[in-house]
Amino acid sequence: MTTEANIGHTLRMRRFVFLLALAVTACSNTPKGPDPDVLWKLVSEKCVPAQQAGTNPPAPCAAVDLTGGVAHGSAVLKDRDGATQYLLIPTARITGIEDPAILAPDATNYFARAWTERGRVDDIIGHPLPREAISLAVNSTTARSQNQLHIHIDCLNADVRVLLKQNNGKIGLAWKDFPTPLAGQHYRAMRLAGDDLARINPFKLLAANIPGGTANMGNHTLVVTGTMMPTRKPGFILLDGQADPKTNDPGKGEDLQDHACAGS
Repeated sequence: MTTEANIGHTLRMRRFVFLLALAVTACSNTPKGPDPDVLWKLVSEKCVPAQQAGTNPPAPCAAVDLTGGVAHGSAVLKDRDGATQYLLIPTARITGIEDPAILAPDATNYFARAWTERGRVDDIIGHPLPREAISLAVNSTTARSQNQLHIHIDCLNADVRVLLKQNNGKIGLAWKDFPTPLAGQHYRAMRLAGDDLARINPFKLLAANIPGGTANMGNHTLVVTGTMMPTRKPGFILLDGQADPKTNDPGKGEDLQDHACAGS
């Protein structure tokens, strides 16, 4: 090979190495998807230790309740998305709505705890909201980004609120198909009497009457919102949706919420 040929070969090799290096760098700098364990890491590595150390508030969380120990505790975190959205997160490792731990005999009633934290939304809005304006939502496994159970605490979408009010008389004390789609999704609905959820665990109510049994819990999304009973006493409406690829329904009850609390 001549000197000129050697030089040409060397230049081509250098160019190849340079381009390969660029490709490797580009791949290493490509943004990765969200870490599905971010919530768990924040709660277990920061919020719980902060609470145990007596830090107030137990940053980055707004509050941590360790009643019954870490295995039965919960944390409240201001979500970075939405002006008013908070999350209620177990301090135990519980993946989501499909986790059998939420149905254990001694399971913490996380919906009950989430309802008691609704005043944080009021504080941001600047005035108390009626119970019908507040909702709690858990997404299905296919519609969530985090593998740690979290209940979204925020305003109910105004359009959904209107539909629930218009069909209030059609919602009974047992699960029944809601007569109209909500945010384009099909739901079953039932009502509960009571000012709070201390004696009733919505997860267990769903599991007791779920098509296909509890093995299908992960396909479901569960939404709880306050209401007034026909007797004008306080109560709740439970909404059960199901992910369905045939209808492009992701099973995302969070879609029934308004993270801007418009008009509230």
